[in-house]
Amino acid sequence: MEFNLTTPALLFPAISLLLLAYTNRFLAVASLIRGLHRRYQENPDQLVKGQIKNLRRRLYLIRNMQALGILSLFLCVLCMFVLFADEQRWGSYIFGVSLILLMASLALSIREIQISIRALKLELSDMEDKEDRKIINKF
Repeated sequence: MEFNLTTPALLFPAISLLLLAYTNRFLAVASLIRGLHRRYQENPDQLVKGQIKNLRRRLYLIRNMQALGILSLFLCVLCMFVLFADEQRWGSYIFGVSLILLMASLALSIREIQISIRALKLELSDMEDKEDRKIINKF
């Protein structure tokens, strides 16, 4: 396989878009946290407390996803410098580590999505419980 300067450059658009998606997730979670914080201060209940705990875990994952994505991009740039210096072997090692970091970032992203879905299920079950109670109270 031919490995040259353009190979790591192929990851630039993908990593950039990935980091943008991670930033959007972070902003959405930050907004949710602010809203839940106000809601909890007005009316403390266990559902809100559970959601806040869930969001704390998601923030931790998003931070690590971003860090791994940035490190992957950094190593892609470093790889290009090393390849520019005509160090093929070191360039391929650095690029390999970059790919591993990108995969780890994506794995954390999958985990964060799973946690997000669990939080939405919790919210839905609360709404369903309230609806069930309303129906029961009618009879």
